[in-house]
Amino acid sequence: GVLMSASTPPRPRLSLADALRRQPPGAPVPSPCIGVCRIDEATGWCAGCWRTLDEIAGWGTSDDVTRRRIWQAIEARQATGVG
Repeated sequence: GVLMSASTPPRPRLSLADALRRQPPGAPVPSPCIGVCRIDEATGWCAGCWRTLDEIAGWGTSDDVTRRRIWQAIEARQATGVG
């Protein structure tokens, strides 16, 4: 069998490309929120969406250019394997 830690299930991989595929054409850049809203004290990133509190707080008023930049940061954070 595969050993899994009971306390931390594997985190889903978030991808802007996947999120955009689920949106109608021309829709705003979608939020990466997956409903797991808990900030990791070690990294300062949300355990669900990998954003910082500032990124989460500013999302609603951010334009698509800024949202894409945040998504790029999320993908880079995931690639480090931290969290």
